[in-house]
Amino acid sequence: MNVAERISKIKNWILEYCNSMPNKPDCLVIGVSGGIDSAVTSTICALTGMKTIALSMPIKQIKTQHDLSLKHQNWLESKFKNVEKYLVNMDSVFESFKSSMSKFNNEHGMANSRARLRMATLYQVAASKNGIVVGTGNKVEDFGVGFYTKYGDGGVDISPIADCTKTQVWEMGKELKILEDIIKADPTDGLWEDGRPDVAQIGISYQDLEKAMKDPQDKNHQKYLEIRKRNLHKMQPVPVCKMDE
Repeated sequence: MNVAERISKIKNWILEYCNSMPNKPDCLVIGVSGGIDSAVTSTICALTGMKTIALSMPIKQIKTQHDLSLKHQNWLESKFKNVEKYLVNMDSVFESFKSSMSKFNNEHGMANSRARLRMATLYQVAASKNGIVVGTGNKVEDFGVGFYTKYGDGGVDISPIADCTKTQVWEMGKELKILEDIIKADPTDGLWEDGRPDVAQIGISYQDLEKAMKDPQDKNHQKYLEIRKRNLHKMQPVPVCKMDE
C-alpha cells in the first residue's frame, strides 16, 4: 500500500465507522499538540469532510511546542472550511488540581494528570457538539511499547493511525504537506515543563523501536519486550472478577 492509499483508507474507515453508528456523530474532536501524530490524524479527519474540531490545550507548555500547535491549527483552518479551531488554556485548571492534590504530589503522576485533564476536556467538547474523540496513537509508541497515559491520551473513541508505524506517519505527513517544522520536530508527549523528548523517556528512538518490533534477532528486541511488558496492562481489557454462577 502506498502512502496516498494509506491516507485514503484511513479517511474512508473514519467515515464508515461514523456512518455505522446508531447515533451518527456530527463532528470529530481531536487534540492538536504540535506533533506529527496529531497533525496527520487531524488532517485526515478534515479530509473526510466532516466537521473537525481541533483543540490546542496547553498546560505550562514550552513556547516552541505551543507555537507548533497553533501553527498547525492555522494551517488546518486555511486548508479546510470544515475545521473549527479552539485554544483552551488549561494552566489555571492544572494549578488548581495540583494544589488540591498537594498531599498526593508525585512528579510522574502530575505529568499523567495533564493528559487526563486534556482527555476530560476533549470529551466535554465532544458531548456539547455530538462528536466523537479521535485518538492520535500510532502502532509503535501506543500499541507497541504502550508509551501513553492510561485514561489520558489513551482515552478515545476511535484510533485511526493505530496500525501505522511512526515511519509511516512521517511519510503521510510529507504526503499531506504538513508543516516542515512539525515533521522535523523531536517527538515529545508534551507532559513535562522541560519539554523532554520521547527518546529521553523511552531510552530508544522510534526508528530503532520499529526495527526491534519487526525482528526478534535485532539487538534491541529484548529491550522492546521489556518496555512492552511494563505497559501491557494499558493495552489489555480491565480485569474483571468472574462469578461462577
